[in-house]
Amino acid sequence: MKTNDQHQIYEAARKRTKQKKNLYLHFVLFLIGSVFLIFLNKFLNIYPQYDWFLWVVIFWLFILVIQVFNVFVFNRFFDKEWERIQTEKLIEKHNLKVDKLEKTLEKKGFFTKTSRSTNEQITN
Repeated sequence: MKTNDQHQIYEAARKRTKQKKNLYLHFVLFLIGSVFLIFLNKFLNIYPQYDWFLWVVIFWLFILVIQVFNVFVFNRFFDKEWERIQTEKLIEKHNLKVDKLEKTLEKKGFFTKTSRSTNEQITN
């Protein structure tokens, strides 16, 4: 295995580990923060007539769930390999359209095989 390949594998693993670490840290902060908000509302009587902590905790939980999906679902299915495959598909689709257009132009006499090979030589 090449050194560059090993470095890419290492960097991908390091990035993935950092994502998981940040997710676990966010979860712990969510638990501590939720308890703190409940304490503020119920025991320190900050706006005790409202259960405002519920809305804050629900919103925070929503953000945490988005992060969980990002780490465990989207990154797993939409990684670099997926991007490479999708890019190759788009390039192939583009090449097929170009070939079809060239054939149509050749049939109509606007484009000949000799001009196409000349254009390829100029671009190369």
